[in-house]
Amino acid sequence: MNRNKNLTNLKNIGKKIAGRLKEVGIISEDDLRIVGAVGAHRLIKESHPNEALPVCYYLYSFEGALTDKHWNEIGEQRKQQLKAQVG
Repeated sequence: MNRNKNLTNLKNIGKKIAGRLKEVGIISEDDLRIVGAVGAHRLIKESHPNEALPVCYYLYSFEGALTDKHWNEIGEQRKQQLKAQVG
């Protein structure tokens, strides 16, 4: 599997989210895997402190991208774990 592929080739990652990821130095699937869904969410939140970031739009999208699932397919237990890690 080529994990250095373009972010927009991953599930849940469109141009806007890919742009936000690139702003914080995440430019490939490998980068996203290293940082993780929670880490990516934190980096974006830190770089945009005055914006409310929809959890499903970012955190769950990143998790889905890493697990090859639509964000809506992520189980409730996992969603709660992710939200707890974000704080």
